[in-house]
Amino acid sequence: MKLSLTLLAAALGTSAAKKNPFAPKVSKNTAKAHMNAKLMGGATPIRKLDGQDEEQEVDLTSYSIKFEKCQFVKQYGGEEDGGGEDMDTILTTKRFVIFRLCPDSSCSSCTYNYGEYIVDMDTYLEATLGYKQEVQEEYCNTCNECYEAAAEAAAADDDAAEEDENAANCANMDTSSCYAECQNIENMEANGYNDASEFTECQELDYGDDDGNSYYVGAMCASSGSRIKIGIFTDEDCSIYDDSKDVEDYMMNEDGYNMKLSYHLLKQTFAEGECVASCLQEDEEQNDDDDKAAEVNELCEELYEAAGKCESSHGFEEGIVSYDNYDNQVRNEELVCDFITSLKAGHYDQTGEIVVSGGRTTLGGGAATSGGQKFALTFFILGSVGLAGYAAMLHSQLTKGAKADLSRQGGAMA
Repeated sequence: MKLSLTLLAAALGTSAAKKNPFAPKVSKNTAKAHMNAKLMGGATPIRKLDGQDEEQEVDLTSYSIKFEKCQFVKQYGGEEDGGGEDMDTILTTKRFVIFRLCPDSSCSSCTYNYGEYIVDMDTYLEATLGYKQEVQEEYCNTCNECYEAAAEAAAADDDAAEEDENAANCANMDTSSCYAECQNIENMEANGYNDASEFTECQELDYGDDDGNSYYVGAMCASSGSRIKIGIFTDEDCSIYDDSKDVEDYMMNEDGYNMKLSYHLLKQTFAEGECVASCLQEDEEQNDDDDKAAEVNELCEELYEAAGKCESSHGFEEGIVSYDNYDNQVRNEELVCDFITSLKAGHYDQTGEIVVSGGRTTLGGGAATSGGQKFALTFFILGSVGLAGYAAMLHSQLTKGAKADLSRQGGAMA
């Protein structure tokens, strides 16, 4: 199925409706007492309904983000896409992530009443890694505070520490395990590891090979799109993947020692069968005041606004209302749904080449032919050579036979 990625890119910037996605804002809660409230800013009104003066917000609070698939797609590109005359290839690589918004944290069984979305990989990773980084920092800060409080209480042999204002946070915190985990994260580089999340954007490596060739690293899809890993590329756009090289062979510290990659943070953005994040921003004051409306996690807002949307076919048709970009969403939804389906069907390999009958096309001139294609090509070449030889033999025999007949006829006439 061939799809115009230009049209799809336009669809990614549209807004969409969902089942009861708009709820009037009762009041804005800016309290940050709860850990999660510290991590996520308050929701901001992002669209106004036609004919209504009151600003209304997208209500995604009963949904959670679930990673579905990562996929590269190669297409012919002009100069505006980086495919100018100075490029080694006329192809450009588009990077996509498919995710879902599943109801009530049902990421392990998200089969109905969900929305399916597609967004460029850079946007997805920037948003999710930023969120996960804040979660990790807050977790370790709380762990360290609880660990120090426990140590002080043990040294003083005093139970007064239990009345500390952070006692509620420390009650469910296993300080021994969390402290060891956070120390490993803090001392990662000293232990010979680089954080893989720092290499998701395409960048040149400090060290090349012995021939002076430069290499680049960036995020790429792996395991049929179920994972995201750091790959090594030969071009500055991270489009030409070099599967003959191991990225860790080119990771070195200032002293020239090899470093390994730690995926402790990056792997949280593509958790299998689990929710990446809840769209509900929890708040202590909100729990104490029933009149305060639930607010949406800023991560969900960012991804929802940036993504192309496929919702109606998955049970989101109820409660659709008119808003500024409603017509645009309706026109593009079928296009987005078809494209998502083609990506999930395995029509592209992990480098973005189109897969045809188990083999790969040679769109860029560098893709390998399959074993079946090699056999067929060899068979036809040998067959053609054999037929050519047989035809030459017949021609020779016919020519000799004609000459013999003429000789006999000439002798008889003489």
